Amino acid sequence: MSDTSLPALISQMQQPGFYPHGCKEPIQLIQTHCSYVLLTGDYVYKLKKPVDFGFLNYSTLELRQHFCNEELRLNQRAAAELYLEVLPIYQSGEQYQFGATGDPVEYALKMRQFPDEGLFSTMFESDTINESYIEDLGGVVARYHSKTETNDYISSFGEIPKVREAFDQNYEQTVNYIGGPQTQQQFDETKEYTDKFFEQEHQLFQSRIANNFIRECHGDLHMRNICLWHNQILLFDCIEFNEPFRFVDVMYDVAFTVMDLEARGRKDLANVFLNTYIEQTGDWEGLQILPLYLSRQAYVRAKVTSFLLDDPGVPAAVKEESSRTAATYYTQAWEYTHKRTGRLILMSGVSGSGKSTTARYLARQIGAIHLRSDAVRKHLGGVGLYERGGSDLYTEEMTAKTYARLLELGAMLALLGFNVILDAKYDRVQLRGDAISKATQLTIPIQIIQCTAPVEVLNARLSSRTGDIADATVDLLSSQLQSSEAFTASEKSYIKILDTTQPLASQLDDVIGQ
Repeated sequence: MSDTSLPALISQMQQPGFYPHGCKEPIQLIQTHCSYVLLTGDYVYKLKKPVDFGFLNYSTLELRQHFCNEELRLNQRAAAELYLEVLPIYQSGEQYQFGATGDPVEYALKMRQFPDEGLFSTMFESDTINESYIEDLGGVVARYHSKTETNDYISSFGEIPKVREAFDQNYEQTVNYIGGPQTQQQFDETKEYTDKFFEQEHQLFQSRIANNFIRECHGDLHMRNICLWHNQILLFDCIEFNEPFRFVDVMYDVAFTVMDLEARGRKDLANVFLNTYIEQTGDWEGLQILPLYLSRQAYVRAKVTSFLLDDPGVPAAVKEESSRTAATYYTQAWEYTHKRTGRLILMSGVSGSGKSTTARYLARQIGAIHLRSDAVRKHLGGVGLYERGGSDLYTEEMTAKTYARLLELGAMLALLGFNVILDAKYDRVQLRGDAISKATQLTIPIQIIQCTAPVEVLNARLSSRTGDIADATVDLLSSQLQSSEAFTASEKSYIKILDTTQPLASQLDDVIGQ
């Protein structure tokens, strides 16, 4: 039984006979503010409503055709398996159909239908998400961004006046919610932070443009737009209707995912995603702009949820729940603007001593940026992370450059308020001394964690190592052990010695609790 308030076309598309293939009955109709979505079993058909919201305009047939084609084009970048084709719909008398002749009266985007349990948001609800999926997601997004388009026109959207338009609009549209889900203090302090950021960070925005980090991105990269299908992670439903929403800094996309994971109470998984992404891309400088976009994405979620409070058709109980949800997002947006005190943690130990395993565990616990010397070295040398480096990658000169870059990044990020773990051998007094001296000069708290394990364990670990970016092999171990320089008396106050054959949690309690 079709809804008589629906357009005749949509009513007919709810009937199985409309389609040239079998359907799972009843055909499910989902409506959003701008589209009709019909789920037929194997396929989904999406039609755009003839609406104009200013930021989104589907008011004419030509515009609807254009944006159907844009949605197909843009989403085939990261979900080609789902996005199939745009189909014209024809009318004969009162009947609508695919595959006829004449002038089309409407257009439908045809997609493959996937099970709801494949959505990352559903996987969260069913508690089937895990660290491995999120780590894979970090790699998927990194590769996606590496292939997205950029040019002078797209880059122009990284200029401060264009970037801040959306921020200013958010504040204008939420003034009425102060005293409701938003507080005056949070509103004032969040706005003050973003105003100051735009005022003081001109050079940062220009460097993002100059280094081609303003790209044709996804624009809406949260858990409801990510799915697992046929053992592949697909990013779908990107923004096709508004250029300023997708011609953005890559960190805009990254922030959406991090914010969503943290909003779901999984800061550990947000850390997994972020560290995987930045290690793959080498865009550690992008972390300078990340807090701005984290705040922005949480604020947008708060704003959109707040709009439900003004809708007379929304039941009181739903409004009450929406108000609580909006308040949580407003608080999250505000908390991202708080200045924190960062610290530096140096890992130390020979290859196979468990430095990276320990650093990875610790990063999840304290929300740290995990900087691996292997990744920094390969980015400096222009070598793929999973390619084996040649002898030129391991010269004394390249090692000096790697440690200098590690320390430069570590100091920059710690001063911004990030906890940072520098994961390298740090087997020489000079290298450790440089880090201690720099941290002391900048009043950054610093600690050294020395990872240890018996030689037979080191050998076994290095022999069984596969699929990692580190190139060290067993034959290097004896020379590393011989050349490692003992800690000096002046270093002792910074050191914590860890036995990596024993459980890490109890040994690192004091580090995590700081």
